[in-house]
Amino acid sequence: MSSIKVGLGEADRIVVRGARVFDPQVGLDRVTDILIEDGVISSIGDLSPSQQAQVISGKGWLVVPGLYDMHVHLREPGQEHKETVRTGCAAAMAGGFTGVACMPNTDPPIDSPGVVRFIREQATGLPVEVYPVGCVTKGRAGKTLADMAELAVEGVTAFSDDGAPVATAGLMRRALEYAAKSGAVIVEHAEEPSLTSGGVMHESAASTRFGLPGWPAVGEEICIARDIALAEYTGGRLHIAHVSTAGSVALIREAKRRGIAVTAEVTPHHLTLTCELLSTYDSDYKVNPPLRESRDSEALLEGLLDGTIDAIATDHAPHARDEKEVELISAPFGMLGLETALGVILTKFVQTNRLPLERLIDAMTVQPRRIMGLPPVRIEPGARANLTLIAPNEDWVVDRSQQSSKSINTPFHGWELRGRAKGVILGQQYYLA
Repeated sequence: MSSIKVGLGEADRIVVRGARVFDPQVGLDRVTDILIEDGVISSIGDLSPSQQAQVISGKGWLVVPGLYDMHVHLREPGQEHKETVRTGCAAAMAGGFTGVACMPNTDPPIDSPGVVRFIREQATGLPVEVYPVGCVTKGRAGKTLADMAELAVEGVTAFSDDGAPVATAGLMRRALEYAAKSGAVIVEHAEEPSLTSGGVMHESAASTRFGLPGWPAVGEEICIARDIALAEYTGGRLHIAHVSTAGSVALIREAKRRGIAVTAEVTPHHLTLTCELLSTYDSDYKVNPPLRESRDSEALLEGLLDGTIDAIATDHAPHARDEKEVELISAPFGMLGLETALGVILTKFVQTNRLPLERLIDAMTVQPRRIMGLPPVRIEPGARANLTLIAPNEDWVVDRSQQSSKSINTPFHGWELRGRAKGVILGQQYYLA
C-alpha cells in the first residue's frame, strides 16, 4: 500500500494549467488555467508561463469542486487495526475527496467534545477536512440522548447512531426536536432489528438457494416510514443513510412531495452490485444494508436522477483481513469505498450516459455539503481553493494491494474502470497521485 506522504505538498502559489474546469454552480465549463495564491483562487484564465508557482499540468484532466463523502468509517479511536484517521484520509485523497464525515461507531463513540477534537487533530496537515458525526444517544446505547447541544458547540452538524438505528420512536422524536434547535440533521441507519436480526444477505429467492439467513427489504422500509412520520410531526431534518430498496425510494419520494424535510444518500455498491454475488460466499459482498436485486438498483438510479436521492456516499467500512476471511455468517458487515467511488460512478453511469456529469458533481460535492450544513464549495475568484483533479479517460484496474486504506476489503478488486482521481487541492495543501 502506498505511503501517505507520496504526492503531498504545500505551496503559496499553485497553477493548474490547461484543464477543463467544470463547476455548474457558477456556469463554468472551459479549458483554462487556475491560479491559487495563499490558498485562494485568484484568477481563472490563460496565465503567463512565467508565473512562479507550483505548476500542475492538467492537460486532458477535469477540475471540479472538491468531492465530499458524507458517510465514512475511519475507525479511530479504538479500532486502529482496521483504519486510522490518517490512513482513511489517504484513501480519501486517492479517491479525490477533500472532505469526509466520519461516523460515530468508534471506541469510545463520538459523544463528547474531546473525541471530536481528537479526530480533527489526527487529520492536521492533510488536504482533507474531517467532520465528525456525533452520536444521537450516549455511547450509541439507545437509552438516553447524547449531549447534542454540547457537541453542536464543538461544530458538529449531524448526529447518528450509525451501525444501528435510533432505538425507539420516542428517542427519534426527541433527537429530531433537539437537532432542530441548532439546525443539525439526524442521519438514520434505517433498520428494524426485530426483522433483520441474524440476516446476512437480502431475503429473496437467492438467499434460499444459497442457504443464507435473509435480511428483508421491509426491515429497512418500516424504519424509514416511522422516521418520516416523526420528521413531519416535529419539523426536524432527517437524512436516510445508504438507501437500498425500491420501496425506500418510493417512501422518500412521497415524503418530499409532501414537503417533509427528508434527504437521502445511495452508495456506489448498492447502485452496481446485487445479491446474486453472494453465491461465491465472499464476505467482501456482505454489507449492511445488504446488496439487493437488480430492480432495486434501477430504482436507486432513477431516484438519483430525479432528485429523490440527494447524494452519493461510500459508507467506507474497513475491516482487518483476518476478520473478513472467515465463514460468511461470522464476518462483519462492510466494504471499502473511498478509493473506487469516483471511478465506479464515472465508468458505470457517466461514461454510459446514464448519469450526467453535472448530476455527479451535485451528488458528490454540492448536496452532501448542503445536507451537512457546510458552506458551499465553488470554483471562482476569491474562493478558497477546494478542488478535485480527475483524469476522466484514464483506464485502470482496481488492485486491493495498491490501496491507501489500511484494509483491503473491496468488492471491486479486479474491476476495469475508466476515470480516476489524480489529486486534490485544499487551500495551500495539495496531493498528486
